[in-house]
Amino acid sequence: MALKVKVRKWGHSLGLRIPKPLAESVGLREGTEAELRVVGGTLVLKPLRRYRLDELLEGLEETNRHPEVDWGEPQGHEAF
Repeated sequence: MALKVKVRKWGHSLGLRIPKPLAESVGLREGTEAELRVVGGTLVLKPLRRYRLDELLEGLEETNRHPEVDWGEPQGHEAF
């Protein structure tokens, strides 16, 4: 899907409106963080995916766990 948009001045920057059908097709909505970069002379906008803790923990296995680190005796009022 390709739609025409017009780039406009926005303060000292440039801005454009992203049509709803395009935004919805990539899961983009207000407040979504995204990465903007130039790839081969083309401007690319990539929404950043936020992961939930349970999703991250699914990939945890014995082979990719770090060993426990002994930091020594408490030096102040650390919680333990």
